[in-house]
Amino acid sequence: MNILNKTISTNLGNGPRCIRLFRQRCSLLFKLMALSLIGCTDFVEVEPPKNTLVSETVFEDPATVESALAQLYHAMRDEQGMVSGFYGLTTAMGIYADELDYYGFNSDYAQLYNHNVLAGNGLIRAWWGQAYELIYGANDILQGVESSQGLTGEEKRGYRGQALFIRAYIHSLLVSLYGDVPYITTTDYMVNNRVSRMAAAEVYDRVIADLEEALALFGDGGPISSERIYVDAFTTKALLARTYLYAGQWEKAALLATDLMDAFPLEPDLDKVFLKGSPETIWQLKADADNIRNTQEAIQLIIQSVPGQTYALTEGLLGAFESGDLRFDRWVSSVSDADNTVTLHYAHKYKADINETRSLEYSIRFRVAEQYLIRAEARLQLGDKNGALEDINALRNRAGLPDSGADTPESIMDAILQERRVELFTEGGHRWFDLKRSGRADQVLGPIKPNWRPTDVLLPIPEAELETNPNLLPQNTGY
Repeated sequence: MNILNKTISTNLGNGPRCIRLFRQRCSLLFKLMALSLIGCTDFVEVEPPKNTLVSETVFEDPATVESALAQLYHAMRDEQGMVSGFYGLTTAMGIYADELDYYGFNSDYAQLYNHNVLAGNGLIRAWWGQAYELIYGANDILQGVESSQGLTGEEKRGYRGQALFIRAYIHSLLVSLYGDVPYITTTDYMVNNRVSRMAAAEVYDRVIADLEEALALFGDGGPISSERIYVDAFTTKALLARTYLYAGQWEKAALLATDLMDAFPLEPDLDKVFLKGSPETIWQLKADADNIRNTQEAIQLIIQSVPGQTYALTEGLLGAFESGDLRFDRWVSSVSDADNTVTLHYAHKYKADINETRSLEYSIRFRVAEQYLIRAEARLQLGDKNGALEDINALRNRAGLPDSGADTPESIMDAILQERRVELFTEGGHRWFDLKRSGRADQVLGPIKPNWRPTDVLLPIPEAELETNPNLLPQNTGY
């Protein structure tokens, strides 16, 4: 079978065309089959895609299934998507919210920073496109593994669990950014070309269903990798606890967060929290051996010189730290210009920049500190004020701060959001998602973002997608 017949049509509604599944990263899988994928560019018309990816070869051998999964992990780490890497949520939503100032010249990023985003924004379009490529790849693995005759039952469960998590994870990011989105569960391009957007509440239900199925498949097994670079039961619990929280399922969120807090101790030394061996890391993405061995986040966030910076921490974020907070001392650094007239601060959680040749840090996606804050919020919603304060204070005390003085439900909620702001700053867009889900985005960003509009709580559906698939209409309000 000619591999080019396996066209990927994931930009939802663009008709049969060959687009960039994993972009350049897909080549490794195809090399394993002694094939070469060349000449695959956007808008190339080819035959309608077949719905099997030489499954008799790929999905009969554990090594090639693992290679297919490796491409998904690699794409999340280094491609032009939202998860991590150079174009991830950390910096883009940091400037969209109130964490980072932007000094660069990229028009797409300037639109985000200035809150005048257009539906043709290239970054927004790239995020959408790569997200559905990842989802397509996860669905392809799910479909192929299910029908495989060469894999053991244990192998099938592990591979399906990882693919289900990836599908759920990417959809959870899409719905948080764009609101109503399609939830894609098939590789059938005829179906995907006609999809419509699904209500956000239903998307979250689907995310939860996929994660609960993945958790059942993983069972009680331990970590797949000692480096915590592959999805396992713990990773699934971490996203499921977050999603339960977002969905208001407080008891379930608290229960899973407790499981993870029992399994992953807080790293007492703040200088070691983001090292690759940190005991509080639940899941992290490892760079490919052929590329930079440390994090793209450090390369973006660490200011080497002034002028020359692209991002810097906002005065608002700097002012959010209490006096004596060790997180400011250990996770924030500064640099001045030659005349010492301008001093800018930057996030220094990841400390190994482009000049470091050793592999010291991986891009952390989930760590147990977030679970303390998930449980605190869930406990508060369940009426357990003391339990909520106990969880908040665990992080405060690690940072050298005294116990919180909050005592009412309202003040404890404020304290939780405050701790989330200073504990999780410049980590995957947490600040933006917290402003959005708490209903505080208008109150916080309105006074400091001149072009802010209440409708900015959602990004626009990419214009090109609406043009090629009218079923995705209507556009989000305000665009």
